[in-house]
Amino acid sequence: MHCMVFDIETVPDVDSGKRLYDLESLDESSAVAAMQATRRERAGTDFMPLHLHKVVAISVALRTAQDFRVWSLGDLESSEAELIQRFFDGIERFVPDLVSWNGTGFDLPVLHYRALLHGIAAGTYWENGDQQRDFRYNSYLGRYHWRHIDVMDVLSAYQPRARAPLEDIDVMLGYTGTLGKRGEKVAEVYAAGDLARIRDYCETDVLNTFLVYLRFERMRGRLDAAGLEREIGRVREWLARQDEAHWTAYRDAWEATGG
Repeated sequence: MHCMVFDIETVPDVDSGKRLYDLESLDESSAVAAMQATRRERAGTDFMPLHLHKVVAISVALRTAQDFRVWSLGDLESSEAELIQRFFDGIERFVPDLVSWNGTGFDLPVLHYRALLHGIAAGTYWENGDQQRDFRYNSYLGRYHWRHIDVMDVLSAYQPRARAPLEDIDVMLGYTGTLGKRGEKVAEVYAAGDLARIRDYCETDVLNTFLVYLRFERMRGRLDAAGLEREIGRVREWLARQDEAHWTAYRDAWEATGG
């Protein structure tokens, strides 16, 4: 198994919104309110179109032949461009199978727009077989390929009405569910200056996704029962070595489920 589970957290891209909607005279909070009002009028929701999301955190769970670990890219001072560059650099270095929950519908399109904005090159990610033959029938961008597995998309049989929240599936399987702030509250936490909390939340989400992915791998025959238990055991061993507060809370919540 060689995979990289990823998740991003975003806030409204105020700078672009000001330019697009002629809001240059407004302060940040007023500009966000105006952007949301425009969005409600056009689409009936406050949720920004994907090109108006700014990435503030990217967390990954990397499983290699020798190791498993979870972390957030960069640090609290890293720019959006640095976070995105690090993400695509990881793909260049490891060429892993990517794993996500709703990555096709949200995370990857947002990363595409932001990489375009920042001029970030990602040759391996965009490869479709022109330069590397083994990408011809298994690329990161092919929806029905396996180099990127959007577990939500696959389990729902690519049907929007069949999609389920990660938290629901996580709890159904006996894991912890979402700890802390939900994704829709990220902007509030970011405005309060607590980026560390957002990164912690994002890390627990990628671990939740990895645990669901392991069950999917068992279901599709890539892991047998013993292999699944070994992988879960590896996660537990990694968690036991972590002393940060969010991992202590995660470990306690998992134990409380009896899962």
